[in-house]
Amino acid sequence: MAADGPGGEKTEKPTPQRLKKARKEGQIPRTQELGTWLGVATASVLLPMLVGNTFEAVQKLFVQINSVASHPEPEAISVLMGQALTAFMTTVLPLGLGMMLVGTAAAAAQGGVTFATKSMKPTMKKLNPFPGIKRMFGTQGLWETIKALIKTAALGTVVIVTSDRAQTLVSSAGALPLSAVASTFTDSAILMFRVVAVTGLVIAVLDYVVVRMRTMKKLKMSKYEITQENKQAEGDPHVKAHRRATAMAMSRNRMMSDVKDADVLLVNPTHVAVALKYDPTKGAPRVVAKGAGEVAAKLRKLAEENRVPMVQDIPLARALHASCDLGQEVPAQLFTAVARVLAFVMHMGARGVKGGFHRPGFEPPETDGLPKAGRKRPAATAAAA
Repeated sequence: MAADGPGGEKTEKPTPQRLKKARKEGQIPRTQELGTWLGVATASVLLPMLVGNTFEAVQKLFVQINSVASHPEPEAISVLMGQALTAFMTTVLPLGLGMMLVGTAAAAAQGGVTFATKSMKPTMKKLNPFPGIKRMFGTQGLWETIKALIKTAALGTVVIVTSDRAQTLVSSAGALPLSAVASTFTDSAILMFRVVAVTGLVIAVLDYVVVRMRTMKKLKMSKYEITQENKQAEGDPHVKAHRRATAMAMSRNRMMSDVKDADVLLVNPTHVAVALKYDPTKGAPRVVAKGAGEVAAKLRKLAEENRVPMVQDIPLARALHASCDLGQEVPAQLFTAVARVLAFVMHMGARGVKGGFHRPGFEPPETDGLPKAGRKRPAATAAAA
């Protein structure tokens, strides 16, 4: 027997049920790179606006610092500190909120936001260092190394591209106004952010593909596991057969019990038997028991023991057996023939004759077009019944 069951190796794609279970356990193909680099891209978009606002706020603060330094009163210092805090929050808070929203959206795009509490539970397996060592020196570690090299190359390229501008800025910083220096530094930072963000997003897409392939490979199933899952979902065929046999036995016992209260048992005379019960308050006569062969013999024996009248009407017995299920009303096409039998039984009862076997010799009913047992009756027939 293989480690994953007697079905052999895990070569089959995971079923929807297996994927749903893996999702609950936190096994979702997801890369942290996407949220990180989308955050960097968001920062590159928000920085120009935030830096401009911050620069204006800092200019106003510097002007107020001179006046506060001339008259250092506690109230003026408190107001200045409040304005500085406000300027700081208006710069940092939008940037932080924007990056948080982008990170949440990136997580939702990779399978939604889930709370897998099972993965947070401490287990001895997590303390085993060997899986971590295997990841370090396996394909996963190799891929992480490649990602680090690409990131380093991208950052080095950005530094080389922006170094000339920074050198020029430093050499001429004394001759430039503060606004020009800030604008140049801002442009350099934004360029760096955007180049790194684009490179990072490319890495994130590749990383997601690798993570998804690795996760789907880990979730693969063997044929044995798929068979076991189908049994659990649909039920073991042996158990289902046993339940079906038990249900049939219970239905047969209930049917045998209903024969005792039937008004008449129609026979043909040995192969088929159909028991009818008529309650005017519930509509047309109903079939409370029926059977062929050995079941028909048991029905006849029960009818004889409980003094239920047995009437031999071969065409009618066969027609009812073929067209009616248990508990079903007789078809409207057979109303006349059934009413004739019930009237005969009531007449015999009025004369004091209870039970017995009778051959009244009625005319055979018209059976063309009768519905079949086990099938839904036409609307007109059901309405008439």
